[in-house]
Amino acid sequence: MRYLSKLLAAAAATAAMPAWAQQTLIEKEGLEIIGAPKDAGIGFQPAATELARDLQWLDGLLLVIITAITVFITALLIYAIVRFNRKANPTPATFTHNSPIEVAWTVVPIVILVFIGAFSLPVLFKQQEIPEGDINIKVTGYQWYWGYEYTDHEFAFDSFMIGEGKVKNDEVIAELEAAGYSESEFLLATDTAVVVPVGKVVVMTVTGADVIHSWTIPAFGVKQDAVPGRLAQLWFQAEKEGVYFGQCSELCGKDHAYMPITVKVVSEAAYAEWLEGAIDEYAGVPQSFDVAAAE
Repeated sequence: MRYLSKLLAAAAATAAMPAWAQQTLIEKEGLEIIGAPKDAGIGFQPAATELARDLQWLDGLLLVIITAITVFITALLIYAIVRFNRKANPTPATFTHNSPIEVAWTVVPIVILVFIGAFSLPVLFKQQEIPEGDINIKVTGYQWYWGYEYTDHEFAFDSFMIGEGKVKNDEVIAELEAAGYSESEFLLATDTAVVVPVGKVVVMTVTGADVIHSWTIPAFGVKQDAVPGRLAQLWFQAEKEGVYFGQCSELCGKDHAYMPITVKVVSEAAYAEWLEGAIDEYAGVPQSFDVAAAE
């Protein structure tokens, strides 16, 4: 399947716009690599969507609540150890109930859970309530690469990790640099990328062709399983131009670690220019043919 895709892409390139021209078009924008993992990093990637900001804020809120509970319980344990050990309390009490404490340890957790739910459910609903998309893309997970179909314009392409041998050598580094990446993007960058305009609502319909995969971009705050025979949706609205990386997040076979995701968020003008070339290249119908037919 992979070699067939490359063969078809090569044939399309000879008849229309060369494949490398689309890469050059995007690199002209001087896109910053924003959504990439950092060595020894322990925090989130910079949030590039409202969904990601909400998730990161909710995580911070939960961390505060969990920390407070942990500190309180630890203090209670230390107090009980010091106050009620055999030496400090040689004659233990004989009561079996303490109604105020029992009511408190029942009511307080309920209040905490309701408080958490009041903030977490709106975040969940915002993710699950899919708005009308300005851009609609169908995503299909394969072993072990991704297929994308821009359903509004009826063209599709496959996306493979740069570096077939999965070993970083001079040839792979040269391929990365030719595509506008650096050596540090090995295992992250793909030969073709999803390209979307900044500030537009993108709705992705996700499915799998063989086993369960999962499409995710951490900086966008989105993650959706790609289940064979089922269609699921996610949405995002990127707020900053740049290059963002993701990864299949559902164990899907021996090359699970080698099916990354690359999304390039560009200006509307750059997207329009890329789209024209992509239709020529991938749909196999040059724009000049459509213009001539209309005349």
